[in-house]
Amino acid sequence: MKTSFARFVLPLALACLSACGGSGGESSTSTDPVVETPALKSIVVTPATTTIAVGTSQQMVATGTYADGKTASITTGITWSTKGSTVLTIFTTGLVTAKAAGTDTVTAKVGDISGSATVTVTGPYKTVASGGGHSLAVKADGSLMAWGVNRSGQLGDASAIDKTTPVQVGIAKTWSVIAAGEFHTVALFGTNCAVNGCPLYAWGFNQNGQLGDGTTKDISTPTKIGTATTWIAIAAGKAHTLAVKKDGTLWAWGRNFSAQLGDGTRLDRLVPTPIGTAKTWKAVAAGDEHSMGLMTNGTAYTWGPRISGQTGQGDASIVTYDTQPIALALPPNYTTPVQFVAIASGYNHNLAIRNNGTLYAWGDNQYGQVGGSSGTGTQCPFTAPATDCEVDLLQIKIDAIQGADNDWTVLSAGLGHSVAIKSDGSLWAWGNNDYGQLGNGSTASSNLPIKVGNDKDWVIVSAGKYHTFAIKADGTLWGWGRNAEGQLGNGISTSNVLIPTKLP
Repeated sequence: MKTSFARFVLPLALACLSACGGSGGESSTSTDPVVETPALKSIVVTPATTTIAVGTSQQMVATGTYADGKTASITTGITWSTKGSTVLTIFTTGLVTAKAAGTDTVTAKVGDISGSATVTVTGPYKTVASGGGHSLAVKADGSLMAWGVNRSGQLGDASAIDKTTPVQVGIAKTWSVIAAGEFHTVALFGTNCAVNGCPLYAWGFNQNGQLGDGTTKDISTPTKIGTATTWIAIAAGKAHTLAVKKDGTLWAWGRNFSAQLGDGTRLDRLVPTPIGTAKTWKAVAAGDEHSMGLMTNGTAYTWGPRISGQTGQGDASIVTYDTQPIALALPPNYTTPVQFVAIASGYNHNLAIRNNGTLYAWGDNQYGQVGGSSGTGTQCPFTAPATDCEVDLLQIKIDAIQGADNDWTVLSAGLGHSVAIKSDGSLWAWGNNDYGQLGNGSTASSNLPIKVGNDKDWVIVSAGKYHTFAIKADGTLWGWGRNAEGQLGNGISTSNVLIPTKLP
């Protein structure tokens, strides 16, 4: 009996010891070690500040800093958001897409920890130039668009076919400054050209050498002119071109029958030709066959024919040519030099803004493009020497309907109309309105500035021969006036437009 019991108990005890992990000594339990993740302390979103154009995207990146001092990109467990909903669209990956011009804040958040960045969205267009029957604009990404008449290759798209909607000129995206003449185009290629200087390109009609390549052959694609890379300012007239280099020197080329080049002759020049020896030029403006320049001290110079009073030198009753730049004659009762900050030339008239914000005009006033005092209400507010209302002296100060103004900031001149922007962002126009180029919904010309709509966010304006373009603060581009050649870029070429219309 004892033997049977022992045989039964011993195996059972051994089985129990085995199952319980016992071996007759001390017992122990083996488990995997637990590794704790350091706490997240902060989040940095990059780029911290960035600027993108409408329709483009930017990938935002969130980087976390942890309690152990290490950093790592955060891709999971993170929430992305924007402060508003009108400027940006944001995706769960941190990718943002620009919807409209403005500034927004992008935030990345994990639990209670967050980080932010600022994204500024620019509008689709940076600048615009209106020519005889064609137009050009630089988009926010630096690409150059062109549309309108193209019979001389002035659009630069390697064809001679008119375009009623914008087409891109080449594939480059570093265009900066543009100017449109009657049938030719000039542009500066690069970034921040007005400060650093850039190469100059030209294309289009070249009968008088206005492209500056040494020939008189038309060119339908952008062609670099010379080897200089320091051009800072350009202007295109009917058949001549003006430009300023970073060193302050003035250059001109093209048609010179009316002495519009200012080189002391009336001979055409096929390549950029230095004008005088002065090194203080900063801006230029080119009319039909006259020119104007502005020096760093604010003195304005004119040259070319006097027949319509466009040089502001008086005596417009006979054909006289100023073959070299001459400082603008002072109007009656002025004893000290007049300093200007901006200039513009139309077909045969000029505009200029003084350093006190007042706006002056002189030259041909056939359509009221020179304007006059609101108190007179006449097309010729001052005695003119010719029967067609030509004004030969710098004596017409433009007053808006409200009275004398000293808050003009931006200006441009077309064939027979003028446009300008005030410091409050309002846009005004006067002169010829046969095609609706004043933008006030009618075709009645006006010798007084007319307010174009009620918007107060205009920043850039460019007057063409019979059409006008302007850009708002949000970068949108608006056009109005003649459209027979498709110069408004709205896809048609049959109907004029009488009010500012947004370009698609």
